[in-house]
Parts: sequence; C-alpha cells; structure tokens
Amino acid sequence: MTIRVVLADDQALLRSAFRVLVDSEPDMEVVGEAANGAEAVAVTRDERADVVLMDIRMPGTDGLTATRLITADPGLAHVRVVMLTTFEVDEYVVQSLRAGASGFLGKGAEPEELLNAIRIAAGGEALLSPAATKGLIARFLAQGDGADDGHGGARSERLDALTGREREVLVQVAAGHSNDEIAERLDVSPLTVKTHVNRAMAKLGARDRAQLVVIAYESGLVRPRVD
Repeated sequence: MTIRVVLADDQALLRSAFRVLVDSEPDMEVVGEAANGAEAVAVTRDERADVVLMDIRMPGTDGLTATRLITADPGLAHVRVVMLTTFEVDEYVVQSLRAGASGFLGKGAEPEELLNAIRIAAGGEALLSPAATKGLIARFLAQGDGADDGHGGARSERLDALTGREREVLVQVAAGHSNDEIAERLDVSPLTVKTHVNRAMAKLGARDRAQLVVIAYESGLVRPRVD
C-alpha cells in the first residue's frame, strides 16, 4: 500500500526538497502541499492523506491549530501528523503532542530519518524524535510548561481503569522503549505487549504511543527526571 503524504510548510523550496525525497520512494507519494494550516487541513481531507508533515510555525493558521483540527475530525481518524521543527529543543514540542501529533522531527534530520518517520507514523506508531524526545517532554513538564492544564486529575483518575500490567507497560512506553524491548524487560511476548498498549490507548483515549507518553507524565504515573 502506498503511503499518501501531505507536505505543510510555508517555505516552497523546502516543500520541493521533501517532495523529491518522498516521491523517490516506491512505497510513498506526495499527494498535496500546503503553505499554511488551513490549506493543510483542506488538502488532507481532499486527498485522503495518511501522513502530514506539518511545520509548526506558518502564517495564518499555524501547525498546532491545523493538527488539532485534523485530529479532532472523526473522518480523519486514520491520519497521522508528524510535526517539523527548526530546533530539536522547541517550546512547542509538548503542545504538538497534546494537539494530537504522533511525534516530531527536526528539519535538520537526515533523509533516511524523515522517510523512516513517515513509515513509522503511517504504521500507527509514535515517532518520538531520534534526539531523545522523552527527555524533552520530561524537561518541559518539570518546568511546568502547561503540565497542569486542568486535565491532569482526570487523566490520573482514568489510570484507575488500567490493569497493573497495563500500568507497567505504560511506564515502559513513557521511557521510550519499543515493544520488543518492553517484552524482554517484562519477560512476555511482543504480541502481549502490543495488546496491553492497544488496551491502554483505548482506555485513555490516546491516538498512539506519543499520546500515552504525555498522559503518563501529566497524570503523575511517571515523574520527570531533572538532572
């Protein structure tokens, strides 16, 4: 199956470079481009995109707003958004994940990292940037970057619906471990881990693993380490 990609960035030159890269792969194609968030939402709907590479800072409707609109639309439930940032340490990282993005990637990433990000997102996994995203999340929440947004208590209560094993798995997910790594740590099969992850997402209303990471920190299940 070909992965249908939308490029949303206000820099035409950058979109052109991404298009050449994406279209060079046999399993993906660029089906649309957008110079702002409003265009991104419209193109995503019209072209039935699977993955949107979304710049955060764009004129008019920005990437954060566009991401919220996409992830809140039941008709676009299958769409995954990967935020593009100029800097690895970006004040909008946590806001992006809260908006429903499946992860983020620095614009300076290597071509293979970008292509891998698209495939990971299309597969329903979280793309937490190769440069230690979980550390960024922990740092932002430790600094109080909107961590107490009024939903922390509700999310903490929702954790009551999780089984003990699901909580264990959630802690491992928040630490950035893959299903295979979690399986080895908990001495279970990767399939069992995947089942626990899917059940946790369903119970917590999370779109993917990226959302699970944020919920784990916001609910207090996992405490940020401040070195």
